[in-house]
Amino acid sequence: MKLLVAAVGTRMPPWAEEAFAEFAKRMPRELPLELKEIKAEPRSGGKSVEALLAAEAGRIRAALPARSRVAALDERGADLSTQQLAARLRQWMETGDDVAFVIGGPDGLAPDFKAAAAETLRLSSLTLPHALARVVLAEALYRAASLLKNHPYHRE
Repeated sequence: MKLLVAAVGTRMPPWAEEAFAEFAKRMPRELPLELKEIKAEPRSGGKSVEALLAAEAGRIRAALPARSRVAALDERGADLSTQQLAARLRQWMETGDDVAFVIGGPDGLAPDFKAAAAETLRLSSLTLPHALARVVLAEALYRAASLLKNHPYHRE
């Protein structure tokens, strides 16, 4: 099983790229974590938000593996604890499908894209910059994987 973070936006600060890479490197072999950056639709030109989101949704769909379970990240998504995320990770491992976590651009994700996702999750009640959201997600996945392995990284 593979984990993919598909995130709208490119050219993140070096600290974010380094932090994501560090957590990806720590993931167990059976749960590799990859980042795929999706080009954001330019916010100039007078396009409506709906048109911007639709264009980004098309790029996201094209970037996702054919057989992957999509978990859209959204402020109204399910709020999971580390233990709940670990349990969800275990369930996904049992099905064997790859899981793609999708982080939208400045305006979020298109409503039809979110509706079609297998599930919708949220990282925090706080508003996070996109670069930080990638790092928080990578750390949360590493922590959940560590919990499944009884690794001492996670303490209650």
